[in-house]
Amino acid sequence: MNNYANSEKNNVKRDFFKLKENNTTVKTEIIAGITTFITMAYIIFVNPALLGQAGMNSKGLMFDKVKEAGINVSNDPIMGAVFVATILSAIIGTLIMALVANVPFAQAAGMGMNAFFTFYVVGTAGYSWRAALAAVFICGIINIFITVTKIRISIVNAIPESLKNAIGAGIGLFISIIGFKEAGIVVSDPATLVAFGDVKNPTTLLAIFGLIITVILMVNKVKGAILLGILITTVSGVIAQVFFNVNLNIILPASFNVFSLPPSLSPTLFKLSFTELFTAKTGFLTAITIIISFSLVDTFDSIGTFIGTGAKTGMFDEKNDIPKKGMFPRKIDKALFADATATSIGALLGTSNVTTYVESAAGISEGGRTGLTSLVTAICFFLALFISPIVGIVPSAATAPALIIVGVLMISSIMNINFEDFEEALPAFLTIVMMPFTYSIANGIAFGFIFYTIVKLVRGKAKEIHPIMYIFAGLFIFKFIFNV
Repeated sequence: MNNYANSEKNNVKRDFFKLKENNTTVKTEIIAGITTFITMAYIIFVNPALLGQAGMNSKGLMFDKVKEAGINVSNDPIMGAVFVATILSAIIGTLIMALVANVPFAQAAGMGMNAFFTFYVVGTAGYSWRAALAAVFICGIINIFITVTKIRISIVNAIPESLKNAIGAGIGLFISIIGFKEAGIVVSDPATLVAFGDVKNPTTLLAIFGLIITVILMVNKVKGAILLGILITTVSGVIAQVFFNVNLNIILPASFNVFSLPPSLSPTLFKLSFTELFTAKTGFLTAITIIISFSLVDTFDSIGTFIGTGAKTGMFDEKNDIPKKGMFPRKIDKALFADATATSIGALLGTSNVTTYVESAAGISEGGRTGLTSLVTAICFFLALFISPIVGIVPSAATAPALIIVGVLMISSIMNINFEDFEEALPAFLTIVMMPFTYSIANGIAFGFIFYTIVKLVRGKAKEIHPIMYIFAGLFIFKFIFNV
């Protein structure tokens, strides 16, 4: 009788995820879920380090001052809370993807979005991290609304493919610049703006070593290459500092345990400030522009991941993603809803935009086809909650190579831009270069939208411009003229 009951329970699980219908097995899905986790687990180390530079620490320090003060996940309550928020948002977002959409995609705080949060919204625009979280929350609510009403797809369709690809490439360059800066490979210079760093500096040498190791792993197609690169670089740095007295500014705890209970989430939980967001001296329209930028980039990132990754398996094509009755008739509609929901949840917990990870392709390549893959990935993230002591000793020299490599992966979308057509090339080029040159993703998007509209108008092709593009171009011009 017990065997029969257990068999029935297993059948229910299989029926829920439709394993047979998707030509997969429990074993395959488990392997795929673990593979996806390994390839994206680097975010556990990188996200707290980046958001910590946005003043998300108990001393309110910014950028390099955080490292100089020796503040990290293991010794600072707010950074510890960001660590927990990063993992919890990944767990919740990935679970929604598993149970609502039944697709093999995982979610976590997005690279690019966390950089935009730290270096533009807080660093350049001057908002507090609490106000920035409020902007992220509103972005999530907007994305939920425009997903339910189908506006999200309409916005995506309104923007030309060249600009969509340019936005991804520009963010890749932006992230790489941050990585090179964190590594000490690129430094500021009053005469030439930037210059080559001091390669004799031990921290810079460690970062270069980490970059070489990660590149070797990547070109040999080692699963989890970015995560392994971070771990190898960290261990090498600890050995060099402890046994060879090399000063690498790695903060080692007095008593070290590999596993511990996770830090408290309370320092960042529900700490959003809508008042600061909309009453700051930067102006109301700047806040709106930031929210729109968050929403647009989040939307492009997710749509690109779903379409690009799903195309390899056909899971979202008309043959396999047959519309059904309900609010979300297709799998991709459910996946977009899961993606939008996770962003608002992440903001409430204390992290920047949660998005669908392109690294999900690693699990899909291992045969993952259903939400069971995502469920396994979520379980892996849960187990990661208990390794905060390890995260606390990871230096920026170890995470900087990860930023550079992620930049390489993102800039690949530039290949889809036709640079032989000047009408397409100019707006795309400006979108790409203005992001790193102005240290702002929003400015890159603005220049691209404005010049795309101008080029089409002077060429007498006004009918090719979608009304939504006119609206955004007008808003961006208004912002630049009145500095709001």
